[in-house]
Amino acid sequence: MKRLEAIFSSISERERPGLVTFATAGDPDLETSAQILKTLDGVGVDVLEVGVPFSDPLADGPVIQRASERALKRGTTLGNTLEMVSGIRDDVRAGIVLFTYLNPVIRMGLVRFATAASTAGVDGVLILDLPIEEASAFHEVAMSVNIAPIFLVSPTTTEARIKRAAQLGRGYLYGISRLGVTGMKADIASNVDQLVGRIRNVTDMPLALGFGISKPEHVDEIGLIADAVVVGSGLVDVIARSKPKELLLNVENYIMWLLKKDRTDLVHTKQSRIDES
Repeated sequence: MKRLEAIFSSISERERPGLVTFATAGDPDLETSAQILKTLDGVGVDVLEVGVPFSDPLADGPVIQRASERALKRGTTLGNTLEMVSGIRDDVRAGIVLFTYLNPVIRMGLVRFATAASTAGVDGVLILDLPIEEASAFHEVAMSVNIAPIFLVSPTTTEARIKRAAQLGRGYLYGISRLGVTGMKADIASNVDQLVGRIRNVTDMPLALGFGISKPEHVDEIGLIADAVVVGSGLVDVIARSKPKELLLNVENYIMWLLKKDRTDLVHTKQSRIDES
């Protein structure tokens, strides 16, 4: 949790917004997932959202649904996802946030899950289908093991529920820029300014805004109004379309394209990672 606080404090002192990326654990397999996360960290991603594959991912569009299907076929579970995270924790500077649906957490047990996540080095957890009205126990258990409970807010979230999400949440709020499921879009939702304004009227907690962001111009636009930009389906699509030998380079190039970086910038980013370690 403290790592997330430090990351967003650092973001607030620089010109460009933070970058948060989503990738599904176990897609195409857990060993490659670990390499993907290390690559994302090396190219300058601030927070790594790691999705736990689930058989009924109602909040996700077809790109991430198919990633979950591939990961489940590979035998990916909540347990071995945490083992994968534990294996890379010492090698990455970025924050690590686990994205999961409630069912795998219930099956493992909330206290056991939170303890295992904390031991693995997870900084925050977002349970996608956990209603804020039923999140008090999750908040208490997460806080007891120094994990940030993270919550979603959307264009239809009431002011009362935004306030509650800010009260229970830590690290950052995840703002959904449009209704519907995840997926790449041609343009940013026209009412996103209204959503951000409503959130800012309630809390000064850092805001990461996502859903539909997949191009450099999206990053520029959202970066003007939010602390961080979340890229999910665009990255997952790159992973899905890449041949094994090209995958890590394609991931690296995609993030550099989003951030408008060149190879000189990448060398500087990697050197700063070494200096910080």
